[in-house]
Amino acid sequence: MEKLPGSQEHRGSVPAEIVKHANDADEAMKALAGHEGVPLELDEATSKRLLKRIDLHLMPLLCVIYGLNYLDRYLAWEYPTNRLLQRLPLAKYSSFCIIMWGLVLCCMAGVKNYSGGLAVRFFLGVFEAAVTPGFALFTSQWYTKREQGTRVGIWFSFNGWAQIFGGLIAYAIAKGARLHGSAIAPWKIVFLVTGLLTMAIGLLFLIFMPDNQLNARWLEPFDRRLAIERVRVNQQGIGNKHFKLYQLKEALLDPMTWAFAFYALTADIPNGGISNFFSQLIVSFGYTAEESLLYGTPAGAVEVVTLLVCGFLGDRYRNRLLISMSGLVVAILGMVLVVALPLSNDGGRLAGYYLTQASPTMFVALLSLIATNVAGYTKKTTVAAIYLISYCAGNIIGPQTFRPKDEPRYVPAEITIICCWSACLGDVLFIYWYYRQQNKKKAAIRVQPDYTKLENQEWLDLTDRENPEFVYTL
Repeated sequence: MEKLPGSQEHRGSVPAEIVKHANDADEAMKALAGHEGVPLELDEATSKRLLKRIDLHLMPLLCVIYGLNYLDRYLAWEYPTNRLLQRLPLAKYSSFCIIMWGLVLCCMAGVKNYSGGLAVRFFLGVFEAAVTPGFALFTSQWYTKREQGTRVGIWFSFNGWAQIFGGLIAYAIAKGARLHGSAIAPWKIVFLVTGLLTMAIGLLFLIFMPDNQLNARWLEPFDRRLAIERVRVNQQGIGNKHFKLYQLKEALLDPMTWAFAFYALTADIPNGGISNFFSQLIVSFGYTAEESLLYGTPAGAVEVVTLLVCGFLGDRYRNRLLISMSGLVVAILGMVLVVALPLSNDGGRLAGYYLTQASPTMFVALLSLIATNVAGYTKKTTVAAIYLISYCAGNIIGPQTFRPKDEPRYVPAEITIICCWSACLGDVLFIYWYYRQQNKKKAAIRVQPDYTKLENQEWLDLTDRENPEFVYTL
């Protein structure tokens, strides 16, 4: 095993690009400073102890905040905010965005006209934009590859929990205001309560969430080193603050970047349509607008269950892609029921709508694979930005497919949804095939007689494509 650059002369067996890029290492190298040659013993019991402690301090905050984030994001700000997530302290920048997002939510209660609402909505999207990519970075920092799919599924599932409780609360407020009146408009109450709660959680996030393992106050100094050591297997470190042009270029030329973007765009055309018109869809099934708030809540339960099950099984059997495809197949079946059943069959069509809410399983699996399979911090933040920009674009396009002239069935929109999801199945199969092929190529490189691995190569902020030690998760 070769030493790091500067420590001794390199043999020709070390790939030239790795040597070239090894001088700007990951933040994890700071944990090794002064401890060179001191072995770290991380047995299974210690790893489990650390995992429980990490879960206890990270997951509650990630879950609650993501539940509050049950709104759309602002497309144009995704790349700048991903760059800031890399450049600035991760927890502190995320906390700032969460607190400001809550403040802007409170401001929505004071909106009196369209232009004011548009301005407030702009800033709401700006601050919300940091949440999903930031949480993906936290997950890749703290958890091993085999733990990441489950954790992303858990915190993302709080979108479903928000749909459940949000629907119940909205129904209660609407019915209460209709029966007893209200001194403050019900929608203003929702924004004020949600905004103040978000600001409070944001302050807790600022206090308790560390930027990385190196400044985790709830870990002892030696445990901080162990927490870094346990993610060595990820081959991607815990962060690098420097922008690297070659990683940006690699991200733009990597076919997986655009396969992920295609999925996010195509899959979220249906999501944008269903999310924005779910009340109209349920009303078209024969229920009142008020009842639609109540009947929409089981859809959140379907999302929660499918995300948790697919996330767990994907990590358990080391196959997130194929297992999460099952949710997309269930969603297609649900939409076929909505299209095929007669208008008189309200129960069957409503059940079909509920089944469509299994569709996020694949989107979340790919989001978790950005955390797992994209290495090099500049590359990771770039791919995450492109993925979420595509997600936003799909959500913008989706509502345009629900045209007033197609009421009450919206058949063209529903057929568009089926076609989009079917195309996504093909895209996922391509991603699966491509990763398998890349793993075979990397394995062939590693068995060559003259192949040499650098010491602490895991912490050199190498990209997934340039590092022969990097193995893609399927």
